[in-house]
Amino acid sequence: MAAIGIYSAKGGVGKTTLAVNLAWASAVLYHRRTLLWDLDPQGGASYILRQQSAGSDLCSRIVEKDDLPSMARRTGYKKLDILPSDPSLRNLERRFQDLGKRRRLAKATADLSRDYDRIIVDCSPGLTETSEQIMRAMDLILVPVIPAALSRRALDVISEHLRRTKGPQVRLIPLFSMVDRRRQIHIRELEEHPNWPVIPMASAFERVSEERAPIGELLPRYSMPVEITALLWRKVERVLADLRSASR
Repeated sequence: MAAIGIYSAKGGVGKTTLAVNLAWASAVLYHRRTLLWDLDPQGGASYILRQQSAGSDLCSRIVEKDDLPSMARRTGYKKLDILPSDPSLRNLERRFQDLGKRRRLAKATADLSRDYDRIIVDCSPGLTETSEQIMRAMDLILVPVIPAALSRRALDVISEHLRRTKGPQVRLIPLFSMVDRRRQIHIRELEEHPNWPVIPMASAFERVSEERAPIGELLPRYSMPVEITALLWRKVERVLADLRSASR
């Protein structure tokens, strides 16, 4: 099992759309038993995959380790399940602080891992106790970055925070999101980081939230947006394989 977080300290960078599309690629293209865990209280990933809150106190189940796997639901896509968001997640930050156990989310992830090959977590934005727990729980974190100053600064804040954190260091994969190659500032950023994956600004990706379906269900497999998604997931699988080899 591997756990992959989709995270940004800044909102509005295409994080949730990316999480849904990569979960689809993992399950449908790579045939991995995949769980999309919607840990964002806004519930965007749950909305896209047409899943509503079960009405249970998800926050308490995470904190108290109370049969979290039973809350996962099947989606309409083979091998892809979702653990939907819940309004109680707004209280997760305070509950973690009260509990004082910094690896509780890692233990919850381990409980879920028994049934899945890949767990993809749509994280809430911001640098908080919850995000710190996520960094301890994930094998890999993808950080979407818009090619602009504030978004790049958010990545720098995350990287600097990780450098100061004691214990195992999670692997970060920054990627450019919502790229408009007509803009000079975007072109300059891409030239400075030529090896970062690039997701363009395209109406096709906006359709994911409008039509509430992963990109691969809206467009042919050979289309540019689907191929970009598949290539990014292929990179994720390569990095995970490298991490496994390094740990042996």
